[in-house]
Amino acid sequence: MMSDVAKDRTAHSVKKKGSVSPISCHEFRRRELHGRIKDCLSTVSYMDEPSLRDDASRRTVQMENTYQLGPTKHFPVFIVNHILKDVLTSYLQEEQYEPELCRQMTKTISEVIKAQVKDLMIPRYKLIVIVHIGQLNSQSILIGSRCLWNPKSDTFSSYVFRNSSLFALANVYAVYFE
Repeated sequence: MMSDVAKDRTAHSVKKKGSVSPISCHEFRRRELHGRIKDCLSTVSYMDEPSLRDDASRRTVQMENTYQLGPTKHFPVFIVNHILKDVLTSYLQEEQYEPELCRQMTKTISEVIKAQVKDLMIPRYKLIVIVHIGQLNSQSILIGSRCLWNPKSDTFSSYVFRNSSLFALANVYAVYFE
C-alpha cells in the first residue's frame, strides 16, 4: 500500500505531464476511502515537458517594419488568366456533369490553380481561389462576391469555361498584405 505522500507526488507529476486515465485523483482517493480500490495504476495518455512547450510558444519571430505600403511587383492578371484557362480546359474538356465528380473536381482544380499562381512568387499577396462547376441546362446563374480592398493594389482574375454539359467559373482574388 502506498503512503499518502507517495500518492500525492505521483498524482502531481502525472498532472504536470498530461492527462490521466478515466479515474481522476479525486475518484482515486474516494474509491480508496470506501475500500473498493487499494492499488491503482493510471496511465498517461499525453506526455510532454511543460518547459519545452512553453519555450516553443514563446519563440516568436519579430520582424522589423518595412514601411512598404504598396506592392513593388503588381499581380500579373494576364498571366493568371492564362493559368485559369489552361487548368480549366485541361481538367474539364471531355468531362460530363456528374454532381459527385464535380464536387471533387472543384477542390482539385482550386488547389492546382493556387499552386500554379503561388509558383509565380508574387511577394506579399494573399490568394483566394474559388471554383464553381454547374450543369449547363438552359438556365441562368448569378454569382456575386464582395470584399473590402484597396483598388490600387488588390485585384482579381476570372475565367469562364463551357463544354456541352457543364460550365465552370474560376476566380482568383489577390489581396495585398501590408
